[in-house]
Amino acid sequence: MLDKEGIAKRIAKEIKDGYYVNLGIGIPTLVANYIPAHIDVVLQSENGLLGMGPFPFDGEEDADVINAGKQTITMLPGSAIFDSAMSFGMIRAKKVNLTILGAMEVSENGDIANWKIPGKMVKGMGGAMDLVASAENIIVAMQHVNKAGESKLLPQCTLPLTGINCVKKIVTELAVLDVLPGGGFKLLERAPGISVEEIENATAGKLIIEGDIPEMDI
Repeated sequence: MLDKEGIAKRIAKEIKDGYYVNLGIGIPTLVANYIPAHIDVVLQSENGLLGMGPFPFDGEEDADVINAGKQTITMLPGSAIFDSAMSFGMIRAKKVNLTILGAMEVSENGDIANWKIPGKMVKGMGGAMDLVASAENIIVAMQHVNKAGESKLLPQCTLPLTGINCVKKIVTELAVLDVLPGGGFKLLERAPGISVEEIENATAGKLIIEGDIPEMDI
């Protein structure tokens, strides 16, 4: 079973040379720490930054340099700072090649719920709705089950939706899965030490298993 760092490390393998990538709040922000050195990518933060780097070391934080989740970050040489209107203009104009988001729930047809839990205080919508409406390539980083052990990969989302039919791939502590155009979670990889049966038991939505499922290479 992967921890949050392991999920981020596996997702970093999906980033291609030359990509502009938006990292959402939560687990996705950790991806910045694992981008291979030989790959040239530009990380975008919707609060107005191109060229976001990894998290700073203790004692080297600059309180004025933060991401959309209000975490202190670093800036790489050549970074650019601008207002949020320009940032969302980039998103809405589909200039971002890959969006990596956290989620509370994902349905088997690619719907995502990640902004509101009725009756609870959460950080709010942020840029998620703009991102899911504009992005053509969305990977979700999430826990497979909630604290009660209930699946978060569902036939239908029960929480208010952020977007519909938009998620392409999911990486959890248990597995890597594609969301198929016709519906269903196709199992691609297992986390080290995790069996297919454990993934089946943790997935409430339609799970498609074809052939032998390899372990993740992280």
